Amino acid sequence: MAGARIFFQSLDAAIFLFSRVSDIPPESLVLPVISTNDRLTLGCELRDGTIIRGQNEISHPSSGTMEPVKKVFPLPNAAVLEQLYNVDCIVYGMGSLFTSICPSLVLLGIGEIISSRSCLKVLMLNGTNDRETNGFSASCFVTAITDALNRTYGEPCNRLQNLPSQYINTLLVPRNSKISVDVNCLSAQGIFDVIVVDSLLDPRVGIIYDPKSLIRALADLIERYMKSRVNGLIDTR
Repeated sequence: MAGARIFFQSLDAAIFLFSRVSDIPPESLVLPVISTNDRLTLGCELRDGTIIRGQNEISHPSSGTMEPVKKVFPLPNAAVLEQLYNVDCIVYGMGSLFTSICPSLVLLGIGEIISSRSCLKVLMLNGTNDRETNGFSASCFVTAITDALNRTYGEPCNRLQNLPSQYINTLLVPRNSKISVDVNCLSAQGIFDVIVVDSLLDPRVGIIYDPKSLIRALADLIERYMKSRVNGLIDTR
């Protein structure tokens, strides 16, 4: 896909070509959260002002000196914002919390749209902690995602003050997860719907969701949500 991006000078075109070649179903839409041909490098600023550059350096910091960096806060892909306005369910997938999930959430407009939607907002909890989340409980993941969407540590003029429950209302947990599910703390955050999904033990990465059980759990959630919407419409007539 990297070659296609260079050839077409467009990430969107490269994704489209890859989707066709890979025979990804046409109803499956893959959108980059940032659509640009510029080279962007993930970075973070520590509390003491130190700037770390590069995903690997954030996850696996070294003692080496860091190059000077120019802070860039790109705008999100307009197509992503449009989809967020219209989807029936928003799912925060598994992944590296601070170098994969949160960077896509801190962009301007993302938190505003998600908090305004009255739809399913599902967090898929990881099965095990990694170097970025050592010692984290489920509520810590919720706090980190809330802070990212609120841009809590960004420019004061861009900060939001939304509650965790405005971003997440359902938590999926793989059975036998190594991450503590602190139900009382989740309740204090306004999250009461915690669903345990059957899991598998992957010898390389640990506990993961059983694919069929995960699909069924998401389908059941969406069906329940759609029925509640229909019942709500009937009650108001």
